[in-house]
Amino acid sequence: MRTATYFFIFLNLSLALFEEPAVYPLPFLATSVLEVLCLLVFLGRLTHFAKVTLHNVFWKDTKNICIMVAILLSLTDLAIYGVLRLYDVRSIRWSRIMRPIFLINFAESRQIRRAFRSIRNTLPEITYVFLLFMFSLLMFSLMALKLFGERNLQTAEGLPYFSNYLEIVFDLYVLVTTANSPDVMMPAFDFSSWYALFFIAFVIVNTYIFMSLFLAVVYNNYKKHLKVMPEGACD
Repeated sequence: MRTATYFFIFLNLSLALFEEPAVYPLPFLATSVLEVLCLLVFLGRLTHFAKVTLHNVFWKDTKNICIMVAILLSLTDLAIYGVLRLYDVRSIRWSRIMRPIFLINFAESRQIRRAFRSIRNTLPEITYVFLLFMFSLLMFSLMALKLFGERNLQTAEGLPYFSNYLEIVFDLYVLVTTANSPDVMMPAFDFSSWYALFFIAFVIVNTYIFMSLFLAVVYNNYKKHLKVMPEGACD
């Protein structure tokens, strides 16, 4: 039963690779039949679990309620999407984001729930570090707007360079990962090589200091919650 449950959970999650939009699209009928099959298996597994569990215990378990609600909403969304498709009305399968619920809430996924709850308990404790990082990002973005916003600089595509505050925040946020380095600094560097000091300071503060601090806080708190969580808390 455990192997079969994991197989159909994996199959259900894998349907996202073949549903629109997808790299390897399959006909809607094929993906919908497979999804209905998976949901029927989940419903059968839940029914079997209800047969061997006390009635009061079964209905007090929020995991069972979550699975039933997810099955009902998935079937409803699939039916609505199919009807709209018949009338050539474009819509979105919003229930696909609920598929990880099956992976987390089945009784066989105790260790996954343990990891998930450790992550949930860790989030409040890393909020302060995240807020400090966002404050630093916003301040550097404001400085960039004052430094470059009025100099009429342009990117390689001919677009205004660092003239919109929200776009600056996004560009510098991506720069934390160094994914757009050094492209994001080249228009300023071409204007004056001294402007490279601004981006060097930004990378040192946010990439090397804040990201290292953020990773350390996440790791230590996650390990602490994973270690102190009793085994029974996973149920």
